Amino acid sequence: MKKVLFVCVHNAGRSQMAEAFFNIKVSGKAIAESAGTMPGPGVNSTVVEVMSEARIDLWARKPKLLTVETMESADRIITMGCMDEAVCPAALAPTEDWEIEDPAGKPIETVRKIRDEIRTRVEKLLEEPYFTGNS
Repeated sequence: MKKVLFVCVHNAGRSQMAEAFFNIKVSGKAIAESAGTMPGPGVNSTVVEVMSEARIDLWARKPKLLTVETMESADRIITMGCMDEAVCPAALAPTEDWEIEDPAGKPIETVRKIRDEIRTRVEKLLEEPYFTGNS
């Protein structure tokens, strides 16, 4: 099964949203995980709120530490805008960066826009031949 790994520094917002959208939309044909290089204490409460508006419950989710094993098990690694961070794993493995704004400390309207951008990018990702099986 194909596996995508979404990575951001704290695994408390962007990567959690991407993982949730991917796993819901892919319907078991592939799987996504998310992790962070410096996991936060919990998922950002505003992120939980805006994902709840999209009928996705992230309340019980816990940020996870990015490990070498997690990276090695992924077929594709997508960073969520942490390329400028000293703690980004980009130097450790081939990655693609989506340059998504960090929702931490942002007003709910901005977090909604970030959520919608992530949903759109995940939908586009799932249209790629790699996931559809079309060459």
